[in-house]
This record gives sequence, structure tokens and C-alpha cells, in this order.
Amino acid sequence: MIWPDLTPILSPIRWAVVGAVATRLYMPERVTRDLDIVVEATNGSEVRSKLQRAGFDYQGELSIGGSSWQMPDDELLDVLEGHDAWWKEAISEAQENRDAQGLPVIPMRYLILVKFQAGRVQDIADVTRMLGQASGSTLDAVRVLFEQYASQDREDLESLIELGQLELGLREQS
Repeated sequence: MIWPDLTPILSPIRWAVVGAVATRLYMPERVTRDLDIVVEATNGSEVRSKLQRAGFDYQGELSIGGSSWQMPDDELLDVLEGHDAWWKEAISEAQENRDAQGLPVIPMRYLILVKFQAGRVQDIADVTRMLGQASGSTLDAVRVLFEQYASQDREDLESLIELGQLELGLREQS
């Protein structure tokens, strides 16, 4: 699927793709009805103003922090506002981590953390698929991030890595 590049609308504010559209960089693409992006929370009100001026129709607030919009082409856009300290680094790294379309995509280790924390069934399914296909060095980077920001969830992370590898047949059941 082709999604709009919001850079001309949001510039100079940096943003990154998260959600299902971001996962296509790390696993086979799945169908989604909306584009999810993240901006630093400090830029939230300016992003809202820029979207409104560009003809986006405000739909409401997101329960996870941020806002939902209908794009001029009737597609949906969810703008998450990242409050945690690590969001600045994640969005910065995304500027050099582009998908085939050229959109800035949050690096996998941060996407795993975001989807894990969201905890919805589809998010956990995405996490296991991405982890199952990840290289050893990528898994190590995810582990380091979890140790830093979600150390209480390390055991669950290891279980999801194992499930993802089992799904792909990379590990035998014991």
C-alpha cells in the first residue's frame, strides 16, 4: 500500500511511522486501515495545527495519547504523542531508517517495545512475527532496550522470541 509522506506538511517537525505500516519493514505487510505516526509530545499542538491547515479533519483523541484524523483522501491517520524519554531517540533514528516508500520508520527495537506495551492481541502477534524473523544482533538490541525501559517484562519478551521462532520453524518444541 502507498501511504502519504507527511514531511511537506509537518516539516520541520520530525515524525516516524509506527503501527502496522511500520511492521512492513520487518515482516510481510498486513492490511491496515490507518497510518499511525508518532511525534514528540512537545510538538503535539503544532502538529495538530499543521494537519488542520492541510485539510485534515480532526476525529478525536486517542486513549493512548494523541489524536485521530481523516486525511483529505479519506484515509485515517493516528498521531501518537510520545511522552517517554526514549521517543526522541527513536524518532531521530527513524529519519535514517526508511521503508521502500521512503517513509521514516521507527527502528524495530522501539516498535517491539511500543507494540508490547500496547498489549493488544494484534500487536502481540506482530511482535512475535517480527521477533521470529529477527537476527541475533537485532534480538540483542531489543533485549538491551527492554532491560533499560521494561526490565520487568524481560521474561515475557523471551517467551515471545521463542514463540516467533517456533512459528517460523526456527526452533523445535521441547
